[in-house]
Amino acid sequence: MTLELTKAVVDALDEAIVGRRGEIEVVLAALAADRHVLLEGPPGTGKSTLLRTLAEAAGLEMVFVEGNAELTPGRLTGTFDPARVLTDGYTPEVFLDGPLVEALRTGALLYLEEINRVPEETLNVVITAMSERELHVPRLGKVVAEPGFRVVAAMNPFDAIGTARISSAVYDRVCRVAMGYQDEAAEREIVHRADPDAPPALVRRAVRVVRATRDHADVRFGSSVRGAIDLVTVADRLARLRDGEPTDDAVGLDAALAALSGRVRIREGCGRSAEDVVRQLWAELADDPAEADDAAGDRDDTDPGDRSPTGAPTPPGGAGKA
Repeated sequence: MTLELTKAVVDALDEAIVGRRGEIEVVLAALAADRHVLLEGPPGTGKSTLLRTLAEAAGLEMVFVEGNAELTPGRLTGTFDPARVLTDGYTPEVFLDGPLVEALRTGALLYLEEINRVPEETLNVVITAMSERELHVPRLGKVVAEPGFRVVAAMNPFDAIGTARISSAVYDRVCRVAMGYQDEAAEREIVHRADPDAPPALVRRAVRVVRATRDHADVRFGSSVRGAIDLVTVADRLARLRDGEPTDDAVGLDAALAALSGRVRIREGCGRSAEDVVRQLWAELADDPAEADDAAGDRDDTDPGDRSPTGAPTPPGGAGKA
């Protein structure tokens, strides 16, 4: 299927995905040029969301594959139905297409998630399909890619647990798009879309704490914006149970510990726990009253239809989806 490369498609994606217009344009351009694409970035930066939303907005068929150590070449390409082989033999009619063969036959996007968790033997099969746009399957024969077949892959940094370095053979066949964390205003908007009723002060504090985990000297890996979403949502429910407010310091701290302590990876030998770091950041990053007043004043001076409760601009057409 041909990718419709228009500003309307870009605008629709930009409305649905916060703070990613540049990456959207590059990915669309690469796919329209019939190139394979690799999105690389830490967890929680919207790689899967971008690709799924792009395929939906552009009307492209996408075949999903979860990358893991158990993804063998046979599972990726497909296999013959053992029961029917006994009666009909190795004929094309009894072959059960795997995701790669399905994408080749239908001219779909093959979305390979966590490509750097895939065994090298299986990656070699993908490389062949990317390079030759065809695949030879034993006893089945040659499967030629229909127009529109492309591989779109996503991966987290190689030093994340359970991942491996991707070979230069893969990088040589893809257009790589780096996806880092969005800026603070964009992350506040993401949290607001996930929980529109969350108090703006809590959203600001949650996002700041989450962002601070990424730069803390004792932290190896910090939290993604998902941690901030969980924090404000848990704080809301916890406040109801305690007949308090989500902005109560004790409520927020308990919600932060629940939402972030499992997402934060501490450096070995630092002598601290994830809970210690979360408590420290929660205490240090309380909202400055003067800043809260300034934020409220900014919203008062702005047309309510042009700004969300977090203070971030509302995209054209409304808040859209997270």
